[in-house]
Amino acid sequence: MSLQAHLGELYAKHRALEAELAEAMNHPASTDAEIAELKRKKLRLKDEISRLEHQHAA
Repeated sequence: MSLQAHLGELYAKHRALEAELAEAMNHPASTDAEIAELKRKKLRLKDEISRLEHQHAA
């Protein structure tokens, strides 16, 4: 898999998590723990995207 394809998948996953997080935050049945876990997953993806982009630019 090329770097661009991998980054594309990571961006898609990040957008999906963003949508899932927004839905969870608007849903009263969502717990703080569920929301925190979604935020952690989203941040890990963002960190991985940044790391790959930095490696590619170097």
